[in-house]
Amino acid sequence: MKVVLLADVKGVGKKGELINAAEGYARNFLLPRKLAKEANAQVMNELKNAEASKAYKVKTETEEAQRIAEALKDKTVRITAKAGQGGRLFGSVTAKEIAQEIKKQYGFDIDKRKVHLDTDIKAFGGYHIEVKLYNGITAKLAVSVTEAQ
Repeated sequence: MKVVLLADVKGVGKKGELINAAEGYARNFLLPRKLAKEANAQVMNELKNAEASKAYKVKTETEEAQRIAEALKDKTVRITAKAGQGGRLFGSVTAKEIAQEIKKQYGFDIDKRKVHLDTDIKAFGGYHIEVKLYNGITAKLAVSVTEAQ
């Protein structure tokens, strides 16, 4: 019997998959527990539409990430920070601050978890960072940390 899974079932398949299950297993286990639906024309059409919607969403997110990566390519984010003792920073510059400055200076809303710092920024100067925008799409930026006046 062909069924479409409504949830992940261990050893059987993942949500949204079309599987061929034994008649008794489907009727006595999968269908009563609402883990699957019988694969009729309407359910197959819903499955096809869901897959098309998911593919469209991935495509638009990828295009948006490419556009942002091109716009941010080789840009410099300028950050001013308070000076501590010995010309060092008072605290450090975090990914959150860098994400806020990217939004302020270039208008792109980037999640702080996507900003990848090689080392902690605890001194004034220039640094190189990577912003992971989407799966396989990254933008390399320069960060310039200067002393607040």
